[in-house]
Amino acid sequence: MRVKVSALILISVFALSSCKTQALPENTVQTNIKQVVNSTDVILVDVRIPEQYNEATAKDAVNIPLADLDKNTDALKGKKVVVFCNKGIQADQAVEILKKKGVDVYDGTTWKNVKAIQVEKQ
Repeated sequence: MRVKVSALILISVFALSSCKTQALPENTVQTNIKQVVNSTDVILVDVRIPEQYNEATAKDAVNIPLADLDKNTDALKGKKVVVFCNKGIQADQAVEILKKKGVDVYDGTTWKNVKAIQVEKQ
């Protein structure tokens, strides 16, 4: 019985450890998005609908609604692009669309997050 329990524990430990991936430290991820948002060669893309974009957005952001993003990827190729929305859900979808099209894309999550990063710089 003891051998079975020991074997089960070893198998469990091996299975769990073999699936782990090494994550980047949180501050590295934050530093990267901060650098990208504040770089001079970035395009900030608000993927919300025009009405939301017109209410408030990050400085110098362009509006390409998520529904229209697939039709506008050629203009974004070869550039660094940060996408964002209200809660990050549409931004996640935008990242997937743009990655498939070969765009150098970063997830800014929300317009408030991107705007806060811009304010931090000043």
